[in-house]
Amino acid sequence: MTARVVSKAEDLLPVYDILIVGAGPAGMAAAIEASNAGARVVVLDENPRPGGQIYREITRNRPGERGYLGSDYWKGKPLADLFAECSGDYAAKATVWSIEHTEDGEGKDHHRVGLTVAGVARMIEAAAVVLATGAQERPMSVPGWTLPGVMTAGAAQIALKSSGAVPSAPVVLAGCGPLLYLLASQLADAGGHNMTLLDTSQSLLRWEALRHLPGFLGSPYLVKGLGLLFKTKRHIRVVTRVQSLAILGQNTVEGVRFATRLKTETLQAETVLLHQGVVPAINLATAAGCPLTWNERQRAFQPVTDAEGRTPRRGILIAGDSAGIGGAQAAEMGGRIAALAALSDLGLAKSASSIRDLQGRRQRFFQGRDFLDALYSPARAFLVPSDPETIVCRCEEISAGKLREVIALGPPGPNQLKTFIRCGMGPCQGRLCAATVTEIMAAAKGMNPGEIGTYRLRSPVKPVRLVELAALPHAPRALKAVTGRDPVDHQFNEEGYSL
Repeated sequence: MTARVVSKAEDLLPVYDILIVGAGPAGMAAAIEASNAGARVVVLDENPRPGGQIYREITRNRPGERGYLGSDYWKGKPLADLFAECSGDYAAKATVWSIEHTEDGEGKDHHRVGLTVAGVARMIEAAAVVLATGAQERPMSVPGWTLPGVMTAGAAQIALKSSGAVPSAPVVLAGCGPLLYLLASQLADAGGHNMTLLDTSQSLLRWEALRHLPGFLGSPYLVKGLGLLFKTKRHIRVVTRVQSLAILGQNTVEGVRFATRLKTETLQAETVLLHQGVVPAINLATAAGCPLTWNERQRAFQPVTDAEGRTPRRGILIAGDSAGIGGAQAAEMGGRIAALAALSDLGLAKSASSIRDLQGRRQRFFQGRDFLDALYSPARAFLVPSDPETIVCRCEEISAGKLREVIALGPPGPNQLKTFIRCGMGPCQGRLCAATVTEIMAAAKGMNPGEIGTYRLRSPVKPVRLVELAALPHAPRALKAVTGRDPVDHQFNEEGYSL
């Protein structure tokens, strides 16, 4: 069998056993496991084709044409092939904006999921939901980061994987983390030139990382990482221990000024690519009511889950990097584990031994993670912008200085803060500012970010047009909410539309 590609909202079934959000390595693996067990499965993904960020366009690219993407990228091809052959439904360009918990007449858990496909909104139900929404780049608020010509390293990698696009030179890559070196290597192999990499990793944490070095020596990433560092330094200029950074220009990027302990230098630049690690994408999980915990090692909030991906919200499981950063292969194992756990909870399969085997294999890919997290932990200067004019919330154009003025008034956390100045209330729903707001508040109050917290989100977590909402079924409870009267005189069809 092959996956049924759904291009219209009305073609989705009203009820599924397992609904999966995201078609990256975790989502594809979860769909394969669940469909192999005979469950009714649907995968909803915002991208036009499966693969997620790490395997983006894996179904279209060919090694002979884009070999510069590297061997790890092509590991996604067998997984994508298996996903295409599974028996579930797959809806591309689908936006999930709401998850509500309900119970049927027998007390069994169900989840009403609000989504949009091809401009049409629909509510469908699922007995279990697996969130495989992946990771997002941590914001890096430095002076000038909103200028045209500045983008994240992840965005540049999307362009490279999708269309082979190489940014205009001179190019400056700035920040910290393995992705920065990987992208520099890929761009060099793809024909990029005149590139400089400014590494902002904390020098002191390199010594702290040595404590975790023994664990990293047995990691599958050791040889790959060393090879990547040597290759990058061979082809482009790399400046380490960068302590400050400002992007220069009026209407577009013109250059970058940076400082190390020894000197200050200005570089010409047409393109600046920023990156300081990735954090779990938690917006949908938060809006669904899943509690969060602060991961000090990764300096990020992540959902509370057990070893098999279950959250305290019954019937909602989280897999892959959206549950904690571990990389593509760990995410694939996590997706399979979450699917097997959901099947077991639904009484569709008994798979305790299979789960234990997969957990052991997943742990192999987490080996050495402590070393990488310590080595590439973002420096405080780039987590907490000092320049008062630096924009933090791009949607509402709120600066670091304005944030500090309002924090001084005494709001206890980000949720109270945004009622003062709307920070985090724009279209991105805090994805580009939440981490920075929490860090600024924590620094101002002398508290740990875990004590400060992050935004509490409500549905819809993505923009939805009013015409889409208006076209949804007028169920009895919705009519009562609007009119204030019990709609006893109304009749409804099987899908809940008022007759």
